Amino acid sequence: MAKFIDRLLDPDAQQEEGQRQVTLRGLPGWVGWIAIVLIVAIYLASGIYTISPSEEGLVKRFGQYVRTVDPGLHYHLPTPFESVVVVNTLEVRKAEIGFRTISPAPNPRYQTIETEALMLTGDGNIAHVEMVVQYRVKDSSLFAFNLIDAASIVKQAAEAILREQVATRSLDETLTEQRDTIGIDSRLALQELLDAYDTGILIANVQLQDVKPPKEVISAFDDVNSARQDKEKLINQADRYALDLVPRARGQAQEIGNQAEAYKQARIKGSEGDVARFVEVLAKYELGEEVTLTRMYIETMEEILPGMDKIILSGQEDGLLKLLNLDSMGGDR
Repeated sequence: MAKFIDRLLDPDAQQEEGQRQVTLRGLPGWVGWIAIVLIVAIYLASGIYTISPSEEGLVKRFGQYVRTVDPGLHYHLPTPFESVVVVNTLEVRKAEIGFRTISPAPNPRYQTIETEALMLTGDGNIAHVEMVVQYRVKDSSLFAFNLIDAASIVKQAAEAILREQVATRSLDETLTEQRDTIGIDSRLALQELLDAYDTGILIANVQLQDVKPPKEVISAFDDVNSARQDKEKLINQADRYALDLVPRARGQAQEIGNQAEAYKQARIKGSEGDVARFVEVLAKYELGEEVTLTRMYIETMEEILPGMDKIILSGQEDGLLKLLNLDSMGGDR
């Protein structure tokens, strides 16, 4: 107040103030209007924005969501009337369970988080399980307005689901034949849980990275695995031997059966031939018993004494000795 009174009493100060007022009154009026228009234009232009092809824009009016805009050039009312939240809907995000990536490719390095990786199995054992979850945004409005820290929510939900899946299986199942099944079931359960909380997240892939026993017992477990592999190897060798032996044994059995059947038929035919010959001999015997007996005797002698001189004596009759030289008879023939 004292300064203002001094300026009123000071003639030089009054003269300087008068000159300033004359200068301002001398400016053209349109300069002020141009300045006002420029300020208003800059303010209105602040509502122009661009959405890239991989993003969606969520427009809020006085803090309330009103619409979603697609990629391209758009406009919203300047602040504080409207604002826009941009969400990348095509980016694949990642959550790591049991480990952390310290440096990416080409020389990746990882750090194990034991408190996350150690899990209790259904048979009371402990397994070291690491898993990676890949996800992206499927509903940008739910993702932007329902979540504060999406990465933390996905990680915690995935860890809970994984522990639940491991707890329903034995250690051997977790480490061997059920490994892929755990990943599939975890993905389905995790998606169902996130949908129930309206997170707007789509689980793209769930993959178990490293599944092994704790390092304190890994040497003993390796011995068990080696024994199990030896067992499987022996079983496979036995199966291959059986697959080779059984067909050959069946073939030999079939061959023996065929030979037996052929021998049977030969014996039957031979017996039938013997019977036919016997019947024929019997018929001739009945026609002339003495002659038939003599012929049969002679034929038998020729058969059992081949290559020898044979003379048959039939006894004396009327003082004559009757004989039959079989060799001379054969020579005549």
